[in-house]
Amino acid sequence: MDHRFGVRVYYEDTDCMGVVYHANYLRFLERARTEFMASVGTSVAQWAEQDIMFPVYGMQITFKAPARLYDHLTVISTVSRASPFRLNFRQRIERDSDQRQIVEASVDIVCTDLKGNLRDLPASGLEPA
Repeated sequence: MDHRFGVRVYYEDTDCMGVVYHANYLRFLERARTEFMASVGTSVAQWAEQDIMFPVYGMQITFKAPARLYDHLTVISTVSRASPFRLNFRQRIERDSDQRQIVEASVDIVCTDLKGNLRDLPASGLEPA
């Protein structure tokens, strides 16, 4: 299941050359993962009420082309189960005007309690059956 999340590049996202500052792509990817989780029925806040959180465990990111001020981007995310307590999000960011791939990322998140102890992933609808 692919999830799509739209982002518009604002001045605050860019450096002095009008190009998206590299660290801001992490924010776009995070927003997309948060919306992905909410789209399958449980928000991050609802998970926290159940003593569950999903911190980032690891990330591999490749920057393929620059995004610029006022670009409209789409973050496309897919998820798979990597272990009983870890999910892998494959994410890419594309520019809407030409479908050029801007960023490619693989992000592993783990399931923990609010104290940071690993726990098994709950049945969530996030990963394919």
